Amino acid sequence: MQRPIVTSIPFLSEPSEDADPTNPADAAIAANLVDTLKAHRGRCVGMAANMIGERRRIIAFVDEELDGLVTVMFNPTVMHADGPYETEEGCLSLDGERPARRWSHIDVTYLTRRGRERRISLDGFTAQIVQHEIDHCDGTII
Repeated sequence: MQRPIVTSIPFLSEPSEDADPTNPADAAIAANLVDTLKAHRGRCVGMAANMIGERRRIIAFVDEELDGLVTVMFNPTVMHADGPYETEEGCLSLDGERPARRWSHIDVTYLTRRGRERRISLDGFTAQIVQHEIDHCDGTII
């Protein structure tokens, strides 16, 4: 189900709690997150659960390396990063673009929707999207 986008800076600034993909409530949040991302696909390539009013460490993003499929991550954590650079980013919860420091390559651990732990390497724009959404989970706003 598509959910409204949260724009409250105080709410978005609070860190999110770990999520359990085997918990039906967290699985429903993930499904709503995907539906909301798809509804805003023209303006958005990634979302975190707090953007739909849920303080859970769940993100969804469009993975161009997988032909634009939406990937969901529970409790994503950057384990390694290199290649720092400065960029400008927009956010569906905020107006305009803002400066951000990102890494061109990251290694991320996370849980899949089935509860399996994964570690993947991401580069370029996909890495940038995932960093932005993990920042949301941490209560960090660009």
